[in-house]
Amino acid sequence: MTIPDRVPIARVRGYRTSHIGRYADGQFFGSVTATLESGAGAEPDWRPHKRWYAVLHRFNPTGDHTGSEIWFAGTSERERAAIKVAKAHLKASIAALPGHTFGNIAIGLFHVEVDGHVFGLVDGSDSFEGVDHAEFLPDSLGFDPPWNGGYDT
Repeated sequence: MTIPDRVPIARVRGYRTSHIGRYADGQFFGSVTATLESGAGAEPDWRPHKRWYAVLHRFNPTGDHTGSEIWFAGTSERERAAIKVAKAHLKASIAALPGHTFGNIAIGLFHVEVDGHVFGLVDGSDSFEGVDHAEFLPDSLGFDPPWNGGYDT
């Protein structure tokens, strides 16, 4: 089995895929997520290196990536404030999508790079010893056979 052309992603309300669905122009995947500079987690002063973002990826009706809004909200130096403002920004961004409804989606692999970090759904098979695996980054959501929309964190 290989990674499907369109990876199904199930909406789980109140959890990591709570902000996914469809809108007038296609599909969307929204999240509040963070990146951490490589190796910074081992540093005593890691908080300035953990960056929080509001992310809204858009796709056409068939699941091809059409664009991303990746908005920097702050660092973990003021983590609660950064997460709060990121959630508010994401909520407003989704509200601006005409005709949006929350639900399951199916999208193709894609990636964009922001601030030196990859955001997107990428082939992660190499990290899984060649076993078919797609990884949503930087959210760390793993998708595997039977490709039924479920994911591992």
